[in-house]
Amino acid sequence: MKKIIITGSEGLIGREVSTYFEELGYEVAKCDISLGHDLTNEKFVKKYFQENKASYLLNLFALNDHADDKSITTNNIFDISLESFQKYTEVNLVALFSVCRQFALNNNYGAITNVSSLYSSISPDPQLYKTSSNPTKQKHIAYGVTKAGVEQLSRHLSTHFAPNIRVNCVAPGGVVSPSQSEFFKKSFCKKVSLRRQQKVDDLFGIFKYLCSEESSYTTGAVFKIDGGYAQV
Repeated sequence: MKKIIITGSEGLIGREVSTYFEELGYEVAKCDISLGHDLTNEKFVKKYFQENKASYLLNLFALNDHADDKSITTNNIFDISLESFQKYTEVNLVALFSVCRQFALNNNYGAITNVSSLYSSISPDPQLYKTSSNPTKQKHIAYGVTKAGVEQLSRHLSTHFAPNIRVNCVAPGGVVSPSQSEFFKKSFCKKVSLRRQQKVDDLFGIFKYLCSEESSYTTGAVFKIDGGYAQV
C-alpha cells in the first residue's frame, strides 16, 4: 500500500484531500497543529519523520489570513508588525524547509508536493478585502511573499534531492468557503476566466498526479491551478 504524509490535514483543503487519498487506497498519515503536531518545532519534525516513512509528502500547512477572518482589523503596510511578518516566514518557509529536509533524510525514494498560491506571482487586489465597516482591511503582505518563496524553495530542493526525491509545487486559486461574503465571492469571480471560485476537488487531479508514479519524470515544476485568475 502506498503511504502519503499530509501536513495541514485538518484544514479546509486537507480534510477533503485526506479522504480522497484514503478512497484511492493510500495509507494516509495525518499531520496537523490541531492534532498536536507543531511543525515549527524542529525536534518534533525530526522525530515525526524518523517514525513515519512514506513514499509521498503533501504539504498543505500554512499561515494564511482568510478573507473571512473576523480577527483581522487591518493589514495596512504601515500598520502591520514585523513580528507578524516573521511569523509567516517561520511557518510558511522555515518550517516547510525543515519538513522537506527531514522527509528527504528519512526516505530513499519518493515525491514532495508543496503548495503556494496565486498570490505568489501577483499582488492581491486590496479592493477584494475591504469591507464597508473595515475599509483598511487587506491581505497580509507576508502571505504572498512567503508563497513566492515556497516556489523557489521547491525548485531549489528539486535539484538537490534529485534523482531519488522529486519536488514540485501547486499554486491554487481562491478556494470557496461558506463564510466568505457575497461581495468577496462575486468580486473574485469577475477576475477568473472560468467565472467561479475553486472547489477543493478541483485540486484532486493534480495532487494525484504528483503523488504517484504518473509524474515519475516531473520535478522542479510549478502548476498554476487557478481557473485563469487575472487573465480577463
